[in-house]
Amino acid sequence: MGCGSSSTKDKKSERVLRAALVIQNWYRGYRARLRARQHYALAIFQSIEYADEQSQMQLSKFFSFVLENYAHTHKEDPALVDRLFENSLRDTQDRQYYVELVKVPDFYDGPRLQFPLTFTDIDLLLEAFRQQQILHAHYVLEVLFETKKVLKQMPNFTHIKTSPSKEITICGDLHGKLDDLLLIFYKNGLPSEKNPYVFNGDFVDRGKNSIEILMVLLVSFLVFPNDFHLNRGNHEDFMMNLRYGFTREVLQKYKLHGKKILEILEEFYTWLPIGTIIDNEILVIHGGISESTDLNLLHQIERSKMKTVLMPPGSINRGQIADLTRSKAGATSTLPGKGASDDSHSEQLSKHEWEQIIDLLWSDPKGKKGCYPNTSRGGGCYFGPDVTSRFLNKYQLKMLIRSHECKPDGYEICHDGKVITVFSASNYYEEGSNRGAYIKLGHGTTPRFFQYQVTSSSCLSPLHQSVHAMESSAIMILKERMISRKTDLTHAFQLRDHSRSGKISVAQWAFSMESTLGLNLPWRSLSSHLVNTDEDGNVDYMSSFQDIHIEKPVKKVKSPIVESLYRYRSDLKIIFNIIDSDHSGLISMEELRTMWKLFSAHYNVCIDDLQVDELANIMDLNKDGSIDFNEFLKAFYVVHKYDNLNKSNTNVANDE
Repeated sequence: MGCGSSSTKDKKSERVLRAALVIQNWYRGYRARLRARQHYALAIFQSIEYADEQSQMQLSKFFSFVLENYAHTHKEDPALVDRLFENSLRDTQDRQYYVELVKVPDFYDGPRLQFPLTFTDIDLLLEAFRQQQILHAHYVLEVLFETKKVLKQMPNFTHIKTSPSKEITICGDLHGKLDDLLLIFYKNGLPSEKNPYVFNGDFVDRGKNSIEILMVLLVSFLVFPNDFHLNRGNHEDFMMNLRYGFTREVLQKYKLHGKKILEILEEFYTWLPIGTIIDNEILVIHGGISESTDLNLLHQIERSKMKTVLMPPGSINRGQIADLTRSKAGATSTLPGKGASDDSHSEQLSKHEWEQIIDLLWSDPKGKKGCYPNTSRGGGCYFGPDVTSRFLNKYQLKMLIRSHECKPDGYEICHDGKVITVFSASNYYEEGSNRGAYIKLGHGTTPRFFQYQVTSSSCLSPLHQSVHAMESSAIMILKERMISRKTDLTHAFQLRDHSRSGKISVAQWAFSMESTLGLNLPWRSLSSHLVNTDEDGNVDYMSSFQDIHIEKPVKKVKSPIVESLYRYRSDLKIIFNIIDSDHSGLISMEELRTMWKLFSAHYNVCIDDLQVDELANIMDLNKDGSIDFNEFLKAFYVVHKYDNLNKSNTNVANDE
């Protein structure tokens, strides 16, 4: 009896264990498939983000082209050249014009800063921003002027010391996500002499609270200038702000004085340090290095000459600028006590110096050895572990800490532990897409990583829900990219459809997608989410566009021009906003025609100029010879049909 009972129990235990192993294996597979789906969704977000940055960097070549042509056709107006090349924009002697003339009314009920600033002002700002209050423009301008005055006395690289008892906290990109900054301060403590920080660039753009983040960081810097450190990122650049949202945010929040704030920001960015060196061992920079990075030269560069990465030096010669300035002598709009610059070209960096800073702000590490162009972003380079080792050995450093890239866990270690990426904006692409992180360092101690994730609810959503939301958003963005190239994609598909059946193989479809869109994505895996496939595995290629279209402001406008205007809308907005120096939003018909001709010639856009003229005339509603260009571009928008996006059985990576 006893032996039989024992045998039965053993068999039962064995079945239970076997069932537990089956469940465990199934769950591991389920989690792995969810992670694969998450990985593919992140790949879509990142590929499109980098493609946009590539377009932004390519604008530099266009502006060189524009200045050569625009200078000859608009000699009576040197404003464009002034804005792109005048680096000594505003000195502290203009403080009265900007700050004292902007009065704070008695009825203003937001935070009131007291100069010189103290720790109380940091607390005051944080509480006000938690309550979604807006800091008055007077204080914004005063903070910018005060900070710039201190920054101008600082070297290109801030040298700081730590000790085992005094750690320093390093934070990466925040990109206007105030909740992340508030969470960092909640978890790690407010800045103080005993709790120093380094914020490694990209404070602004993308998120909706860039000005609030900037003000908190700058006020903290003014209160603790020896214990709160700021590095410049690639988004501390007025032309990046035009594309990625900070300019729009400032103009919306400060309708009366936004232009003044933007003017000061343009020069303020140029005085931010380009790096931090901790204990003479750890270099903290925003992007990365190249095989030609020269720290000795970078210590000596006049960083204030680097106004924007989008205008390489030498794009226009001195004679052109002098001609433009003389052609409108006395008519150029200047501030009280300020004259037009006679030799702004001499204020540029050399091409080699410019490239050194570009590499510092834009480069990314890769596992592959060597140094090669960063084709994804269009600026900087990819640097391998061998480049890192040589660089660190040459300058007797032990580690490179950088930011610039969103990482699923908020940080990543590579190059045999010699390079660390830290990214502090959680939910960067979509809620649940990634964690944020910060690093704590003490002298002679191993870096410690702290992760977090801001949530809109009291608890995290189940992984499958957050992954599905990420997928849907990623696919929507990808389809918008596809519809903007519908004509080109259709042509590529038809070239491979020799039988004119409307169908091609998945391999042919994937090749067409990658070669036309220039996005390195797992197209075969994505095909089930983007296109209909028959039982033989052939793709109905026109189904790529079945649930999306670009809305036309005027029905008779031809599709190619609609696609071109939609595809290049961000580039065009930047170009016209630079011409529109007074931020009126109005562009004359003549400016529109001139700039479109230059744009289409440089970008090889095969659109008849007469079609653009006709469309512009239609959009000139009151027939006064000018159009609201931002509204003009908003008229071209994508309409989604959500039926397919909400199907639970359509996943980026198959669940089955």
